[in-house]
Amino acid sequence: MRITDVRLRQLTGIMEHEAPFWEERLQRPIDVYPEYKSQRARPGFWMPQPIDAHRSRVISIFLEIDTDEGVSGLAGPIPHEVAYIVDREFRSVLEGADPLATERLWDIMYREAVHGRKGATMMAISAIDCALWDLKGRWLAQPVYRLLGGPVRPSAPAYASMLGYSIEPEMAAQRTREKVAEGFTAVKWFPLWGPTDGRDGMRRNIALAEALREAAGPDVDIMLDAWMSWNKPYTLEFARRVAHLDLKWIEEPVMPDKIALCAEINAASPVPIATGEHEYTRWGQKELLDAGASEYLQADTYWAGGLSEMVKICTLASTYDIPVIAHGHSVPSNVHLTLAMPELLCPLVEYLVKWNELLQFFWTEPVVPVNGTITVSDRPGFGMDIDPAKIETDEALRWEEGSNMAGSIQDRS
Repeated sequence: MRITDVRLRQLTGIMEHEAPFWEERLQRPIDVYPEYKSQRARPGFWMPQPIDAHRSRVISIFLEIDTDEGVSGLAGPIPHEVAYIVDREFRSVLEGADPLATERLWDIMYREAVHGRKGATMMAISAIDCALWDLKGRWLAQPVYRLLGGPVRPSAPAYASMLGYSIEPEMAAQRTREKVAEGFTAVKWFPLWGPTDGRDGMRRNIALAEALREAAGPDVDIMLDAWMSWNKPYTLEFARRVAHLDLKWIEEPVMPDKIALCAEINAASPVPIATGEHEYTRWGQKELLDAGASEYLQADTYWAGGLSEMVKICTLASTYDIPVIAHGHSVPSNVHLTLAMPELLCPLVEYLVKWNELLQFFWTEPVVPVNGTITVSDRPGFGMDIDPAKIETDEALRWEEGSNMAGSIQDRS
């Protein structure tokens, strides 16, 4: 079997939703500058494009790898810049190759992309690797978790990640109660204030944490994600002031390259630290493990190197007795990984409630927790298929040599 084509499809469709879809954005490292702090959200082609109060246009790019035996693998959605790298840097590596030789292809792409060991190039390798695993599962008529040696268990608890919801304490408390009523035993929120917001910002973050704990009760885990926007003094002061609330973790308190500083915070904080979402490959995650920077690793399957690399990261983390809770960009691939690993190694699945509604919009069968639990699909591959009924437009993207602009062939359904 050989790869015959690498296709990049840009789909649009109309998503119905409650108004508004995004109630609040997250805190960003760039918010230390007032002109960025005042922004509601940075626009992007991948963001829902509002049509009216209850409808938005979704734009998503998917990668499909075809073979001479009529079997294809699917991955995505992926950002526009990642699609460009797939097309311009890796198409020639893939076409004509054996799609089942995933280790060989991963190593070739990694060696070819010596200046792309992190960031968008590694995201492109990740997407390709996931598409190849999906293809392998479809060719063998097996779900991916079986190819990994699973399932170790048929289902796993998911935690509700509340990106995009209002963090006004009363609203956040109400949403937390709703998620607990739906069966979730853990909920994560995204405070909006940091070191440049003074004492008032600290009080607001503490008030949010207190409201969440009161709403959740004593038996539900509460996590807070600082999204790389705090520093050591701020994180430790906040952690000391909320220690009585029994938070499960504070996530990504500092910028990713500050590994030693994150380790210092983790050693001194009464609240455990989680990080790794914005680190790449087994080598990057090993730096976090060696430094003692985190109690939970949160590598992203679609960013850190794909499923092939996530298996290696899990093996590595197991030798340090550190759990891996994959960042929730891709729920289907994360579920297959999680349920093929021992429970103590991969205990939870992150379910970004709004984000996964958007990312899975085009799926025929989106992965959705039931009573706070996700059950693995027994469909071949990752169990992902695109629903033609949801497609408004379908464009095939290609980039000409020396051009940054995509040419396209457009079909409208």
